[in-house]
Amino acid sequence: VQLQASGGGLVQPGGSLRLSCAASGNIFSIRAMGWYRQAPGKQRELVATITSGGSTNYADSMKGRFTISRDNAKNTLYLQMNSLKPEDTAVYYCQMFVVVGDDRNNYGMDYWGKGTQVTVSS
Repeated sequence: VQLQASGGGLVQPGGSLRLSCAASGNIFSIRAMGWYRQAPGKQRELVATITSGGSTNYADSMKGRFTISRDNAKNTLYLQMNSLKPEDTAVYYCQMFVVVGDDRNNYGMDYWGKGTQVTVSS
């Protein structure tokens, strides 16, 4: 299983970006998905998560500005980021709990994308 994140880039303060993360491989199903970020010199932190049923959870500093969503048919995760601030500058990582295999034999584990850089600067 591979996760490919895209959509990062340079944006001015107050601008918007939409990140995507597509999963490929021997996927039986995908449970929870999430976005995390890591700024230079800081630990990786939670941005938002979404369950297979669509329930969402956000870090306090992202509430009202970021929206996480998923397309189960495409095995794809999204993060719409609005009103971006310089402190949102970080490498953003996608994470998915993927069940691989088939009806008879399957198991789940966490997979991570390689990250996409988001830079908010004027």
